Amino acid sequence: MISSKGTLAVLTGGGDCPGLNAVLSSVVKSALGNGYDIYGIENGFNGLISDTMKLMTYSDVSGILPRGGTVLGTTNRDNPFKFAHVQTDGSVTYTDERETIVRNLRERGIEVLIVIGGDGSLHIAEELSRECGVKVIGVPKTIDNDLPCTERTFGFDTAVATATEAVDKLHSTAESHHRVMALEVMGRYAGWIALYSGIAGGADVILIPEIPYKIESVLHKIEQRRRLGKSFSIVVVAEGAKPVGGELTVARMVKDSFEQVRLGGVGEKLTREIEAKTGIESRCTVLGYLQRGGSPTAFDRLLCVRYGSAAVAACLEGNYNVMVALKGDKIVTVPIAQAGSKARNVELDNDIISAGRQIGICFGD
Repeated sequence: MISSKGTLAVLTGGGDCPGLNAVLSSVVKSALGNGYDIYGIENGFNGLISDTMKLMTYSDVSGILPRGGTVLGTTNRDNPFKFAHVQTDGSVTYTDERETIVRNLRERGIEVLIVIGGDGSLHIAEELSRECGVKVIGVPKTIDNDLPCTERTFGFDTAVATATEAVDKLHSTAESHHRVMALEVMGRYAGWIALYSGIAGGADVILIPEIPYKIESVLHKIEQRRRLGKSFSIVVVAEGAKPVGGELTVARMVKDSFEQVRLGGVGEKLTREIEAKTGIESRCTVLGYLQRGGSPTAFDRLLCVRYGSAAVAACLEGNYNVMVALKGDKIVTVPIAQAGSKARNVELDNDIISAGRQIGICFGD
């Protein structure tokens, strides 16, 4: 289908994620190749409010496909429906900047806004379409792999590869020092990264939010290994894991962010308890933002290219207010209103969990 020339815009919102540049490259090249002009909006929704955007060319995306980060910049703090202004005395006031966004888009002749982001960014995109009549296309991004309506978000495969490499390296120091080594990984309230990297890395214990753990089960696994002559154990724990009847471990609260609760610390809490109750020296490594950085894997690069070209294809077809998604290894579109619905968690009957149990991995239950 051939389109008459129009004008699009693209932004990257929310947390950093491997593959953002690969999607940008695909979106820009697909748009230019189909006769569109396309603006790149800097620093997420902030750029829509401050009107910091530029017309993109092929040279702007040349060579960026394998690069980590995003050449446009990003932020997870700027909600245009409740935009924060910090005053000189440190106080914060809020304004609704929807009219500013609509005006800036109209003045530049932008017909469709492509939003590359996670649940927070996609929820804002859906609000812009519903409340302001802005035509939007969403591209699902998060290392946590917890967005509904898609089998895979880009960035997840790279984060799993990073976490798996960390598990591999912890094996050698755990065995040398006869320790219990725990690796705390990201994932928010979903255990996808912990599950995949734990299985791939040969962990002995994997703790995920979907299965509240009993410390007795974890200790039993460690003691069982010790009786079998194994003087070390590897635990992979998701940041959202919690004990049966217990609470999430919160690192801190963050104001003016899409995600106001910052999880963290469960790994350290767990290793202290293991050491106190077994006498085995136990240490925790928090992988943190390393999972968000670096060059995307081949799988993620391919998925990014497919997502980016599909977003522009949706524009060509006049298929607006949708999110591109992966289903049955095919790229489809779903209503963007569904992208902000209930998070996609690990199913308890997932065959990966079943396989883990079959080979003796403890899930804490």
